[in-house]
Amino acid sequence: MSKKDTGVQSIAEALTRHNAVMDEDGEVTEEEESQTCCVCGDLAKGFHFNALTCEGCKGFFRRAIKRSTQRRCRFLNECNINKNNRRSCQACRFRKCQAIGMRQEMVMSEKAVLERRIRIQSKKMLDAPTQLSSQQQETIQELLGGHHNSFDSAFYRFSGFRPIDRNTLPGSEFNQSESSLCFLSGSFEKQENHEDKEVRKAGIFSALPHVTDLTTYMIQDIISFSKSLHDFRSLNMEDQIALLKEATFEIMQIRFNMVFNANTGTWECGHMTYCIDDAVRAGFQPLLLEPLLRFHHTLRKLDLQDEEYVLMQALSLFSPDRPGVQQHGVIDKLHENMALTLKSWIDFKRTGQEKLLLYPKVMACLTEMRTMTEEYSKQVLQIQDIQPDILSPLMMEMVSKNPCNGF
Repeated sequence: MSKKDTGVQSIAEALTRHNAVMDEDGEVTEEEESQTCCVCGDLAKGFHFNALTCEGCKGFFRRAIKRSTQRRCRFLNECNINKNNRRSCQACRFRKCQAIGMRQEMVMSEKAVLERRIRIQSKKMLDAPTQLSSQQQETIQELLGGHHNSFDSAFYRFSGFRPIDRNTLPGSEFNQSESSLCFLSGSFEKQENHEDKEVRKAGIFSALPHVTDLTTYMIQDIISFSKSLHDFRSLNMEDQIALLKEATFEIMQIRFNMVFNANTGTWECGHMTYCIDDAVRAGFQPLLLEPLLRFHHTLRKLDLQDEEYVLMQALSLFSPDRPGVQQHGVIDKLHENMALTLKSWIDFKRTGQEKLLLYPKVMACLTEMRTMTEEYSKQVLQIQDIQPDILSPLMMEMVSKNPCNGF
């Protein structure tokens, strides 16, 4: 044994001796105490956000920081938190998290988490083979089959919808080219104070019924696509719902990008053509629409093939860091396999300089879209408050923070 090995072993022995062992009276040792969650007393897994906690309290603290909802104790803010009742009072549990030193600034944003995941995956893929394995080819074929069966790019099956009303103009016109996006942060705000505020005050979103029907139609197709995948069906129902609730908006935008005309800035959906004005008439606001329109221009310029589009959808669907996910390890492995398949596809099928940066650009688009999902949900809920009874129950379930019973 080398001196280095001996030194490591000696340090380990010294640390072991430093921890108290079970004494003759049967008291709990310091080692056992150190493995106890400081919030609820459950088995601790390590230091999370500057404190020794279990996985449950780690996840609770992360979710609590990311959500702006206020928590109130129904009693006297003196609930005794333990592993059996830790879900009964979020307010006292959160206060205890703060009391033991858990730090808000150490919670990474969803964008930062996704960027870290991409960096880790990119390192793993440096030595990945450029040939597509038979399993990867089968994965792509399953995704393509599910996509083609659930996405009608000509929108022939989109029928029976409420007609779109374009008579009421938004407060200002959206130009339909990428270079005109300055409108969104400039003249719109000025107009918003006059005409458009009156429109919103009256609750008149003239395109909302049609946009609701279109969105509901897209959601139903995305559910069909997801359920066509064996890996998705193998997950428990709670995880299926959690993944769908968070990924549907993203998959919808990926599919809309396939019919996006970057030259005109319009979405050519068969017999219907939509522009950004229609989203304004439906009640959506520049805080969402500005990055959304940029996203569509950016992604469309990559000139993706169908295989790359469907793998993007799968990467969005199988994201293990979604709220409420239980089978993290399983979904993380699925996500990694999809990422490896996309990288292998690009390396094997693409030629020339175009393939060098295509994979990181696709992943960057997924990251950018993740930042828009929360804003989309907020604006849908605001629209529902202003003009209720228009949005479909399915659409509301997708943006709700409450668990759904199923789809």
